[in-house]
Amino acid sequence: MSRRRTADDYEFFDAPFATMAHRGGWDALVPARFENSLLAFEHAVNDLGYRYVETDVHATADGVLVALHDTGLDRVTDMHGAVAGLPWRVVRRARIGGSEPVPTMDEVFEALPNTRINIDIKESGAIAPLAAAIRAHRAEDRVCVASFSPRRLAGFRALMGDRVATSVSVGAVAWSAYVPWLPRVLNSGAQVFQIPTSQAFGAVGIPVLTRNLARVAASRAMRIHVWTIDQSDEMVQLMDSGVDGIVSNRIDVLRRVARERALC
Repeated sequence: MSRRRTADDYEFFDAPFATMAHRGGWDALVPARFENSLLAFEHAVNDLGYRYVETDVHATADGVLVALHDTGLDRVTDMHGAVAGLPWRVVRRARIGGSEPVPTMDEVFEALPNTRINIDIKESGAIAPLAAAIRAHRAEDRVCVASFSPRRLAGFRALMGDRVATSVSVGAVAWSAYVPWLPRVLNSGAQVFQIPTSQAFGAVGIPVLTRNLARVAASRAMRIHVWTIDQSDEMVQLMDSGVDGIVSNRIDVLRRVARERALC
């Protein structure tokens, strides 16, 4: 039986602390309406010095993989409709914030050749195109793949094996936070917990970043990344608690706080 690969085996995790730009990130220079555009990604990397960015992916009706958070174009672009129901020739005409095109993952990989990219698979049709794009750009060492869906994660791992780092599914996160004896099975294919500090169940917020989850992570040589943190005081608290990375929309604030604490 081969040894389970831990986070220490992947170049993606080679930074002591990961400051990660959510949806490409934005600040006063790149407002939220440009999220997930190449403008936002390149601003985070080239202007602010980010080494890690985060994006979600969807596939068009004809299998073109795009970097976009929402299932539809309506919220951030000047067009309407579900990405999965439209061909690329239509989606390519949409403009984020009225001016920026929706980027393909090929374009993101090409524009950011030295950047670590955390990729969230938002629907099953994106699994095979993502695996193909990673292979085409030889990006296996610089990506980590996440999904709320254990089925989508299993489908990706079936195509890529353990060549690419992956995160823990949402169900396994819950067990790891509260049930000490299950995580060894549930987390067998993952190298990182990517979690909120708490999860709402009705009107109640249930803590996710628990001592048990931290113990599981340490015992399995896994990392802990926390999302989405936009307030500087919470960033400081999490950094002091020993988490391994923070995902933020306020990339200007996160960069400043991390620099003040000598974490980047």
